[in-house]
Amino acid sequence: MSLLAFLQETTAATAQAATQWWEHDLEPDLVRIPFWKIGAIQDGIPIRYYSLAYLLGLVFAWWFLRKKARERTIALDENGVADLIIPYALLGVMLGGRLGYVLFYAVDAETGRYEWLSAPWKIFQIWEGGMASHGGILGVLAAMWWFAKRRKVPLLHLLDLCCLTAPIGLFLGRVANFINGELWGRVGTVSWAVVFPKATTPVPVDFQVAHPELITLFQRGLAPRHPSQLYEALGEGLLLFLLLFALHKKLLPRPGALSGLFLLVYSVARIICEQFREPDRQLGYGWLGMTRGQILSLGMVIGGLVLTIVALRRPPVVLVPPEPREPPTGGDAPPGGKRVAT
Repeated sequence: MSLLAFLQETTAATAQAATQWWEHDLEPDLVRIPFWKIGAIQDGIPIRYYSLAYLLGLVFAWWFLRKKARERTIALDENGVADLIIPYALLGVMLGGRLGYVLFYAVDAETGRYEWLSAPWKIFQIWEGGMASHGGILGVLAAMWWFAKRRKVPLLHLLDLCCLTAPIGLFLGRVANFINGELWGRVGTVSWAVVFPKATTPVPVDFQVAHPELITLFQRGLAPRHPSQLYEALGEGLLLFLLLFALHKKLLPRPGALSGLFLLVYSVARIICEQFREPDRQLGYGWLGMTRGQILSLGMVIGGLVLTIVALRRPPVVLVPPEPREPPTGGDAPPGGKRVAT
């Protein structure tokens, strides 16, 4: 083979390899409202997929639990479900998720110090992004404790209801991560790998040496990567929901069983999926070569296992739904109001 033929064949093989994988080009905004301009936002107010994921997750939780309340299979009525979702679950997810990111992940890559120590106002800059699912779980736990205290509803039962519906929100959130092209996976050459242009993590040298045919991608600082966001959407979201949904009628009379199973399966799925996810650049790998998400999930595995065992060993309880509220009759005055004429 002549040198010219060799160069032509090598160039063709390199071009084919470089175009084998889809290069992510999705926009994070569903739409922008062009007539609404504020300060530095001159392109309009964006309606982001990530925001819609939170919204749709809460709407699903309200719809599903409202259906259960109508069936009188949970210890809440329809009004109680609405109050549970807004504001308690909403604030728990948003505040807990944000504080979790600030405390667990917001580290300066150069100094290794937590950013909020030197710039505490960054805690409230939610428009710059940054939410953590582990923080969201802790936030919902705190919100449910407060709701249970005020409404005199068993805390474990409330947590079971939240854990039953949470996987759909987690599923939608991970899909939104993929659409945004963030939280990308580690390098790999599987046929379904994706090239993420936003991936700023350096491509490992050994991967570059093993795949010289990808030189055109390496020159751009890119490489094919696992779509780990979709792995997590499937494992931590959809499959987890299907499992909990299949067992919820048997486990709801045992308060804490669904919550424990959620913590256990979610954490195991998170640990497995993060084997394919690139660790946060500012954190890298930690104890025993694990990512921060894997380390945080270890404690949840233990907690979930203990909670599940304890709940299953206890005798089942009878869930007593609240009595339906009778509408005021024509001749009776509603509480605190005047008599209504008919």
